[in-house]
Amino acid sequence: MAGRGTGPDFVEALARGLDVLTCFDAHRRELTLAEIATATGLARPTARRLLLTLEELGYVRTGDGRFALTPRVLRLGAAYAASLGLWEMARPHLETLVARTGESSSMTQLDGSDIVYVARVAVPKIIALRVDIGTRFPAVPTSQGKVLLAALDDDARGAVLAEPTRSGLPAPEYDAAALAEELRTVRARGWALADEELARGIRSVAVPVRDGDGVVRAAMNVTVHAAETSVETLTGDYLPMLLHAASEVAADWSLWQGRPQVG
Repeated sequence: MAGRGTGPDFVEALARGLDVLTCFDAHRRELTLAEIATATGLARPTARRLLLTLEELGYVRTGDGRFALTPRVLRLGAAYAASLGLWEMARPHLETLVARTGESSSMTQLDGSDIVYVARVAVPKIIALRVDIGTRFPAVPTSQGKVLLAALDDDARGAVLAEPTRSGLPAPEYDAAALAEELRTVRARGWALADEELARGIRSVAVPVRDGDGVVRAAMNVTVHAAETSVETLTGDYLPMLLHAASEVAADWSLWQGRPQVG
């Protein structure tokens, strides 16, 4: 991972520290020094110094020869969300939508070829995949991913899809021509459906969330259990509510963007 910077102001030490933080995931919660050095491509002495620095800063803890992240890491993601004002704007609308549908609703953004969950209000139902803030899924088999990919031009979409998934799940298989045609349909009608594509039993519909300039910045969905809710109910009853909620978030976002800046 290290050594890939090309700009004159690129700080390799900072990049290496971020490599150490991001080598942990849901499947690698605790790692040894050797495992971290291998995952990051760093020499063990370098990895050790970075880990000890991160431990002193409170982002990493150690015990029994293994290292793990601490909750302080959440501050990094929280700072991003706070800088957008996205969660605070989305939360009341998500809560209203969930109250009306009785189903879970989330908001995601695109990061490489993955979607990343930045806001979520869930209902206590048994679902095939656990979803939390920060969870990643490959974009292609998800309704939100299709909405976000549809908003990109061909070159940008090709570059995004060329990136490997960092979700921990297998890379999705898809026909490029068929996907391009589906995304054209998504862009034209303004919503996307994923019917048990990511996992058996999961069905969802998603719509774009735009900023004050009309740019798609996020996607918002309603997720249901396929055995309980038909496609007809999802798109006929829940989709209009979802479109309204997304428009309310977009309106709030537009107002937030236009707020007076205090020096």
